[in-house]
Amino acid sequence: MSGAGEPSAQVTVELSGAADDAGGVFSVLGAAFASDRDAGAAPRPGPADGPTVWSGVFDTARPAGGGPGGAPSLSGPVTAAVQGGYVAVDQVVTVLSAAFAVAQEGSASGDQEKDVTLRLESR
Repeated sequence: MSGAGEPSAQVTVELSGAADDAGGVFSVLGAAFASDRDAGAAPRPGPADGPTVWSGVFDTARPAGGGPGGAPSLSGPVTAAVQGGYVAVDQVVTVLSAAFAVAQEGSASGDQEKDVTLRLESR
């Protein structure tokens, strides 16, 4: 991300699942919000013997200007850990819910930010 948005508008998203699926989720978020991820940068598969997590930071105060495209099909469930300010996390969850079937698996709230763990699947 070039420039700094309000810290409460920045959301960290950590994804686990297949690399192609993580790329699809990041493309949905990247169409909605400015990100620290390079456009078109696809996550690379990790080692076969352990879990891999991909992360990105999205600035909900800086819309990317992309329109809602078709939701990518996921080959399996993707776990998304979303952390940031209350309003910003809700905005990210709204975008994800428009593209995928979303189930909340957990959450934790603090004074100024919250963490939400989601399970994303194709509709």
